[in-house]
Parts: sequence; structure tokens; C-alpha cells
Amino acid sequence: MSYTISQVAERTGISIYTLRYYDKEGLLPFIHRERGKRVFEEQDIDWIDLICCLKNTGMPIKEIRSLIAHCMDHGAVLEKGMDILLQHKRQVEERLKEVQRNLKTIDYKMKHLPRMIEDKFNR
Repeated sequence: MSYTISQVAERTGISIYTLRYYDKEGLLPFIHRERGKRVFEEQDIDWIDLICCLKNTGMPIKEIRSLIAHCMDHGAVLEKGMDILLQHKRQVEERLKEVQRNLKTIDYKMKHLPRMIEDKFNR
């Protein structure tokens, strides 16, 4: 099934402007055109979901573009694409650990803050 850019924007929650920007930045080399208009297929939406995931987890556009280029080139460079994803996964896991540590600190402060305030005003 084929989709217009408007349909993809509605389905993914990504603005038409952002989809055009991604295309201009070389993140959508797999999109084909008919009579000058972008035509999206189901697998293109899967790629867009991956792009958003990587972007939302901090991967720079330059690295996303490199990953897509490696994946589009098949064969030998597919391994490089997997290396890029593995490295990014490790970075996301480290950030997640940091966020979890911060969440524990927030939980601790929320648990003890009322007592600390009470102690301060009861002096």
C-alpha cells in the first residue's frame, strides 16, 4: 500500500515539514517519487520510526544518515551499520542507567523532604 506525505505525517505524528527536512538531509533515500511527489510504502514508515527512535535517543542526524547509507548499500557495509546501532545502544543504556540513578535520588528526596521541612520549622 502506498501513502502520501500527509498520510505518513498523520500516521506517525511527524509533521510534513519534518518529513521534508529528513528527506532533504538524506535520511529518506529509499523514498521514491511519482510525478515529483513523495510516495511512501509500509517499509518506509518502519524506517521513519527507526529514524525517530534514534533521534529521540540522542543519535545525531549525521550518524543516522551514515547508518542508513550503510544499510542501503547491503553486503559488507551492513556490518558497519550494525556496529553503529550497537554503539548507540550502549550509549542509550548508559544514559538510562544515569536516569535511573537520578530517579532514585528524586524518590529519596520525595520520601524524606517532608520530614526535613518539618524538622527545620520545629527548631
